[in-house]
Amino acid sequence: MQEKIIILDFGSQYTQLIARRVRELNVYCEIHPFNRIPAIDSSVRGVILSGSPFSVRDAQAPTPDLSAIRGRLPLLGVCYGAQYLAHAFGGEVQPAPSREYGRAMLTVGDAQDPLMRDLPATTQVWMSHGDTITRVPEGYGIVASTEDVRVAAYRIGGERTWGIQFHPEVYHSTDGKQLLKNFVVGICGCAQSWTSESFVESTVRELREKLGDDRVVLGLSGGVDSTVAAVLLHRAIGRNLYCIFVDSGLLRKNEFDEVLESYRDMGLNVKGVKAGEKFLADLAGVSEPERKRKIIGRDFVEVFNEEAQRIEDVRWLAQGTIYPDVIESCSVNGPSATIKSHHNVGGLPEKMNLKIVEPLRLLFKDEVRRVGRSLGISERLIGRHPFPGPGLAIRILGDVTAGKVEILQNVDRIYIDALRAAGLYDKVWQAGAILLPVKSVGVMGDERTYESCVALRAVTSTDGMTADWVHLPYEFLADVSNEIINKVRGVNRVVYDISSKPPATIEWE
Repeated sequence: MQEKIIILDFGSQYTQLIARRVRELNVYCEIHPFNRIPAIDSSVRGVILSGSPFSVRDAQAPTPDLSAIRGRLPLLGVCYGAQYLAHAFGGEVQPAPSREYGRAMLTVGDAQDPLMRDLPATTQVWMSHGDTITRVPEGYGIVASTEDVRVAAYRIGGERTWGIQFHPEVYHSTDGKQLLKNFVVGICGCAQSWTSESFVESTVRELREKLGDDRVVLGLSGGVDSTVAAVLLHRAIGRNLYCIFVDSGLLRKNEFDEVLESYRDMGLNVKGVKAGEKFLADLAGVSEPERKRKIIGRDFVEVFNEEAQRIEDVRWLAQGTIYPDVIESCSVNGPSATIKSHHNVGGLPEKMNLKIVEPLRLLFKDEVRRVGRSLGISERLIGRHPFPGPGLAIRILGDVTAGKVEILQNVDRIYIDALRAAGLYDKVWQAGAILLPVKSVGVMGDERTYESCVALRAVTSTDGMTADWVHLPYEFLADVSNEIINKVRGVNRVVYDISSKPPATIEWE
């Protein structure tokens, strides 16, 4: 049975980051809403309570039922979690004299405490709260403080329960990883055996047991998630996996043929379907971004379903769902208000009356890449930047035509090839070009031109939730701009997007 840590989510922006840090210790963990605590069986080695945007003094403050956990399992409250464990059991939490936000120096009061073991006497931590614990309940002992926060960390006597009012999971807490290791490994006793290799071994075994001799159909996109899902399934069930790769006519230049060839080299059973004419015809005259997404999603379902129906006795639909999608669908605040209509293959399970198999649903994006490397997938596929499901349609602002797609494909190819040639591609999380719905005056030779403008975008990110624009070298941008304008007919101006997310999004539509 896979040992695990349970993280109870109270809505903090940092909850996923706690999970990432625990998994970096090769310990499996799961995030669950505080009001939907899973069954606590022998596989659960400890529980972490996350932070929250709420105050424990709010009328609507989250109040978990910890009766099956506290005193029975190791428990660590982080920020709101620590304040809740103090407030709910006889302590006092009050508004801080001023919001405690940013770096602070933590002084360890009890170096022998298991949570503080191997931490320096003073260490930098990250604070982010408006309330503070002013009095701990009887039996609670303070184990660390800062200049402004007397109760920065405490332990409940007679229990393996701790509370900390800072965030060890963020980069600015310099010894945060050691503290989490003290809890997860030292206190909870986790064996640190959850690796990409162990994931592959256990997942392939489980897929064989679950699927047997059944046939499975999977929609490939050329992206990392669907590729890794396909190889895992292929390793488990071989030729009983049927892959369909739909060319919507909105892929990057030559992408359909190049990716299809890569898949065949990997021994996958893949059928490529060219459907660009249908997609472009249905998109004709449509400018509104969400309508474009809906049309593309609908057309994909129709094309995929038509091809899948030709495969006899298919029982399962495989999808490349990853863990952030799972978390979003059952978050504290309920499903996200707007789930992109192209996500995976929405609508197909109902239409085809198939059962769903999602071999990557436990993994974050960076973990998917590590699993892919363990499976021997080429770095060119594993290291590919994320690419939007609707393809270039949402990088063409306004209506979509075959001519505009060709222009953008040529621009994008020059840009991406230049990033690779300059050794910059792997330093960027996602890059692409956007065709703007404006024209501007230019001079080429002795002639006046009135042609299109393209924007180049490059960002760094971990999971796409936040992103910073990349400071590409001016010389690189100058060379790329010059090559685009000289080689792509119809473009006479290139700009570079220096917006971060938030407030901007990575894609323009």
